[in-house]
This record gives sequence, structure tokens and C-alpha cells, in this order.
Amino acid sequence: EGKTPVLLATKDTLLAIVYVADQVKPEAKDMVQALHKLGKKVIMLTGDNKNTGEYIAHLVGIDEVIAEVMPEDKLNVIKDLQAKGNIVVMAGDGVNDAPALAQADVGIAMGTGTDVAIESAGITLLGGDISKLVKAVRLSKMTMNGIKQNLFWAFIYNIVGIPLAAGALYPVFGWLLNPVFAGFAMAMSSVSVVSNSLRIKAKKL
Repeated sequence: EGKTPVLLATKDTLLAIVYVADQVKPEAKDMVQALHKLGKKVIMLTGDNKNTGEYIAHLVGIDEVIAEVMPEDKLNVIKDLQAKGNIVVMAGDGVNDAPALAQADVGIAMGTGTDVAIESAGITLLGGDISKLVKAVRLSKMTMNGIKQNLFWAFIYNIVGIPLAAGALYPVFGWLLNPVFAGFAMAMSSVSVVSNSLRIKAKKL
């Protein structure tokens, strides 16, 4: 069951066995499932022994376990994944996670973790709530989609407006862009970009 036995004994007799184990957070399984729905692969990097890592991974549905690793091993795993063309998000809270957090494309630290982990990461989840990791991924996707949409509309305004303002279409169609309408179009382009960006606030993560 992934527990570590602690033996209490005299010189001749085994008196007791105490099993020690980390408690899995209730939201961990739901978080892994949500990441799978987003098309993400989840890998556990742990310094614990292989049996413990595989048991915990089985409980929460993690795809792959790399156990009994030192801090430099975690760093090398991140580098190997990146060398294969993967974009790597690393979440951790300990001193031994700091090098890997700094190397990852996106480092996510727990607010309840060590200061060095928080300093090494790009994102800090306040309160150590790991379920917010999924919200961070969703928010980043929404933000990138918004940026792409804003660039599209900005290009459309300019592709249509600049030739009209320059008089390029006047010899063929007799079209010119009145300065009043040019100013209005410029203002509307800014309004559309800002309004599209503000839509993120209304979306549920």
C-alpha cells in the first residue's frame, strides 16, 4: 500500500511495526482526471521508493512514475522531456524541486511550500490547493486564445483600413476613407480588443 514500515524491537524481539504514509489530498484524483480531459500527460517525479510512488499513482490515475530520484535527476528528466519537443509544466513545493521548477517551461509552486520553490517557479498556487493547477492551465489556454483572436481582428482592421486610407482603391472603385471614419475605426478596433479580453472574466474556470 505504499507505506513505509518503522520497526520497534529489543535485541531479541520485534515489539511493533508502525506504518507511515503520506495522505493523498482528496482533490488530487479529480485534478488528474481534469488534466487528462485537457489532453495532458501526468508524470510523478518522486524521491520516495518505487512501490510508494506506484501505489499513489494508481490511486489518483497518474500516467507514469519516476521514483527514487535526486534533485539533479528531476532536472535531467525535465530536460529530456523538453529535448523531445514537449512543453513541460512542473509542480512542486520542496527545496529539491527548485532546479526542476526553474528549468520547466512553466514552474508551479505551492503557496505552502518552501521559499526557494516559490522563488524558482513562475506561478504560485495560494493555499497549496493543487486543484487550482487545472484552473491555471485553463486560464492560460483562454488567454492565448484571446490573444490570437485580438491579433486576428487587429490585422483585419488594418488590412481593410490602410489601403482605404492610402487611396489605393480610389482609382478602381473611387473609395476613400474619411478621416472621421478612420478615427472611428481605430477606436472600434481598440474597443473590440479590450471587450474580447474582458470576456475571460465572465468565464468559469
